[in-house]
Formats: sequence, structure tokens, C-alpha cells
Amino acid sequence: MYGKSFTIYHRINMKLIFIYGLPGVGKLTVANELSNTTGFKIFHNHLAIEMISSVFKFGSEPFIKLREKTWLDMFKYAQKYKSPGLIFTFVFEKTVASDFVEKVKKAMDKNSEVCFVKLVCQQDEHNKRIIDDSRTKFEGKIRSVDKYNKLIESGQLFNPEDDNDVLEIDNTSLTPKEVSNKICSHFKINLSN
Repeated sequence: MYGKSFTIYHRINMKLIFIYGLPGVGKLTVANELSNTTGFKIFHNHLAIEMISSVFKFGSEPFIKLREKTWLDMFKYAQKYKSPGLIFTFVFEKTVASDFVEKVKKAMDKNSEVCFVKLVCQQDEHNKRIIDDSRTKFEGKIRSVDKYNKLIESGQLFNPEDDNDVLEIDNTSLTPKEVSNKICSHFKINLSN
């Protein structure tokens, strides 16, 4: 009809900032800073875990099914009710379905974007963070280096192979504000403040 091809640009209505990494790497700390910077709300992984584990044992079939449904429903409702952005913190572990990331991508509509951020830090600093008092706020957080090491060695906790869609940040010597700024810059997030 027009004789030449043209590109239709659409506005991204919601960004899901999917921050993942091993326990103690600083996901929630970065999420709090990012929330302060962007105005995006935080859906912290432990919120779903604590709610569901109050009724069902961690790792049980109903726990696993309800946890995944809770995560995906939150993403869908955030889009439906026009949230400009949502920050999700997450740890990959053995009870999470291997196709969970694909399910997250499929849950997002064409006007939404998933922004994957992997946080890592050097082991000495990581060990200090695992035992930090700030981790007492949530009951299920790992606070023992020995327990953490056993979970890693047994394969219970892991980081999956990354693809080109992931922004990896080593935050060993970066402030939460610096990490937040890197995320905003990389994913072109408009700032509320």
C-alpha cells in the first residue's frame, strides 16, 4: 500500500526489572535504591515465599505451583493496571521450573519489556554480606556462609547460563546508587526523581 517498508514504533508501557543473583549479593539493596530512583515498586522474592510457606512446606508441590502462579500473576496484574515498572528480585534454585524465564517473557505483553540484571560480587565481600544483620528482616534469608556453601556445592542454588539479554554487574566495589544508575542507563529508564 505504501510502496516502502516502514517500522511501527510502540511505546513501552511497563518495564519489569528482573534482578537475580545468589543469596547475599545485594539484590534487595539495589532494588530499594532503584525504586527510590525510578518510583517503580518492588516485588521482593521473599514476600511470595513467606506468604506461601506459612501454609505449605517449602519445596512441596503446592508451594512450587502457588509460588510460580503468584510471581506470574503479579507481573500480569502490574501490566494490566498500567504500572510503569516493577522490580523483581530472584534467586535461581532447584525447585524453580527450568522454563520459568520463558514463562516470564510470555507473560509480558507487546508493550512491556523484561530487563534482566545479574548481580555478582567477589567471594570475600559476598561472605560478609551473607552474615550482615540487614538479612534478618526476612525469615528465610540465608545468614550462614557454611549453609550457603553447602547449598552451592549440592546444586540447590545456582546462576543459569546467561544470554545476550542479561546485564551483568559486579557490585563488589560499587554503591547501590552506582548500580542503580548503570541499570537505568543500560535499559533507558526514565527517572522519576
